[in-house]
Amino acid sequence: MASPDLADLDAFAAVARARSFRGAAVGRGVSASSLSEAVRRLEAALGVRLLNRTTRSVTATEAGERLLERLSPALAEVAGALDAVNQFRDSPTGVLKLNVPGAAAKLSLGELIGPFLRANPGITLEIIVEDSFVDVLAAGADAGVRYGERLEKDMIAVPLSGPERYQAAASPDFLARHGVPLHPRDLLAMPCIRHRFPSGAMIVPEFEKDGEIIRVSPEGPLVTSSSELEIRAAEEGLGLVMSFEGLLAPAVAAGRLVPVLEDWNPPFDGPFLYYPSRRHMPAPLRAFVDFLRARRTGSPAGN
Repeated sequence: MASPDLADLDAFAAVARARSFRGAAVGRGVSASSLSEAVRRLEAALGVRLLNRTTRSVTATEAGERLLERLSPALAEVAGALDAVNQFRDSPTGVLKLNVPGAAAKLSLGELIGPFLRANPGITLEIIVEDSFVDVLAAGADAGVRYGERLEKDMIAVPLSGPERYQAAASPDFLARHGVPLHPRDLLAMPCIRHRFPSGAMIVPEFEKDGEIIRVSPEGPLVTSSSELEIRAAEEGLGLVMSFEGLLAPAVAAGRLVPVLEDWNPPFDGPFLYYPSRRHMPAPLRAFVDFLRARRTGSPAGN
């Protein structure tokens, strides 16, 4: 039996973890057909089927599961050995893939990109912006950005930015017609703009004051996963919007929106960079973690 190609083994592992040729291809920046061909070559070389394929799903066979179980640590060791060479460079090289929700990309990550890339010219930063809270490792990312309540178990978390705040706001015309809410329950009598995640889950606004937490589920004329559409609709007086303070700031500064219920919106922890607590960390990811920690402490990165 001819020895399987290492690249084909790596391709199989990516598809088996993602349970999708297309999903693995997106995460790796290659075509699904190239991964399919690699898996076919591997199965031919081994003389056994590794994946069950249907039009809707891809699952590992018993042989495939056994191979993936033994193969994953070996591939990680190979990647670690190759990446160790980066320690002998003046600055690390490679690709850093991050999976980031839209709000964090706009409010926290944007200001970090320039300084990080200027300090690490050998690194290519690839940012996938989505709000579906996928398994970032299965999707091919090195790390993810999430807010505290969304952090997965067995992950190391590093703060990406300082505290943030959720805010309720409406247009001056809307408040003139419906009145200014003085308590979160007042929202139940007002048209509100609702946010739905791509997963289908609807945000339930949460307010807190003096230790009292109140969650309300108001109704309204618009439900969307787009913060831009939410803010635009609120500016046009269609409903009261609840979103990140930073996203509402331009409209508030221009007078198009007016904050309400200010004393019911305390700050909360900002987003975290999170990554698996494994022994080996790719050099580009290590450089980004060092960069974040250095910004918080004011010391040079790497110290």
